[in-house]
Amino acid sequence: MTPGRGDVAIAVPTDRQLPAMRDDYIRDAQKVIPDPNILINVVSRRVKQLKRGSRPLVESLEKLSPEDIALREIIEGKISHELAEN
Repeated sequence: MTPGRGDVAIAVPTDRQLPAMRDDYIRDAQKVIPDPNILINVVSRRVKQLKRGSRPLVESLEKLSPEDIALREIIEGKISHELAEN
């Protein structure tokens, strides 16, 4: 993904390879949650839940990473977020 307006660049240590998230899923999820910081937090929290054994809320014929599952769940409206009031 080419960094542009609203995109987030994340520095990753080279000794650990993270799975690549699908660019099309990221773009579609940004339409649902346009703030990149909130999107990262929602995906991160859901990935932790999936890795701890939570069942995916979407079905796929292909094997998806937990990150892509979280993005698909956002795109399909299966999970959402709300901001806390101060």
